[in-house]
Amino acid sequence: MDNRPLLVVDLEATCWENRKTPAGEPQTNHNMEIIEFGCALAKRNGELLDSQSFLVRPTVNPELSEFCTSLTGITQPMVDAAPNLPEACRMIDAWLGKPHDDFIWCSWGNYDRLHIQAEGEKYGAFPMIMKYPHLNLKRIWRRTTGQKRKNGMIHALEYHGLALEGRHHRGVDDARNMVRLLPFMDWSLEAELLTWPGVERLKGLVTSGKVISIEEMEQAIRENAGKIFE
Repeated sequence: MDNRPLLVVDLEATCWENRKTPAGEPQTNHNMEIIEFGCALAKRNGELLDSQSFLVRPTVNPELSEFCTSLTGITQPMVDAAPNLPEACRMIDAWLGKPHDDFIWCSWGNYDRLHIQAEGEKYGAFPMIMKYPHLNLKRIWRRTTGQKRKNGMIHALEYHGLALEGRHHRGVDDARNMVRLLPFMDWSLEAELLTWPGVERLKGLVTSGKVISIEEMEQAIRENAGKIFE
């Protein structure tokens, strides 16, 4: 098995119980703000090398909803003391160091990748991982196991007889739990399932020969916004 380090990322973001912002807009990855990058550096065999929570201070809706705090365990004082998104990205880069040329990063689904892209475009700031290929762990797990319906991270843990460790919907805990699922993936599928950087998203375009439609992106957002539907 290839045991070069890879990075597992799980985001948490501002969210509201009625799925509407204080301004009354439906919550999407364009108005939900990242409040945590949960990061776990690991090998494909499930060996955890390091993990870190990078909290982020929201600026458009700086006050967390009671629902968001209850869901994530992230409190108002925690985000008030956190850096803004550009500084958080610099901190992630410093922690990660210089990855090897064929480094990849992963998340459970496409929501995290799309949200980093959307929010990064607003601030003109991205963590360096966005320059590297992304692997949708949910997709490779589904291809490996044949599971098609119940494919949230919690179900995947249960499928392999594993209990959740830590707090669900806390980014760093969820990232570490995803690492525990890595040994069950068929890594021979990795190359064909990678999404390469540089996808144009205005009209659903193209990377590495793969077409990503607007409908696919919106579905990923609907399924994952606020992480309340797993």
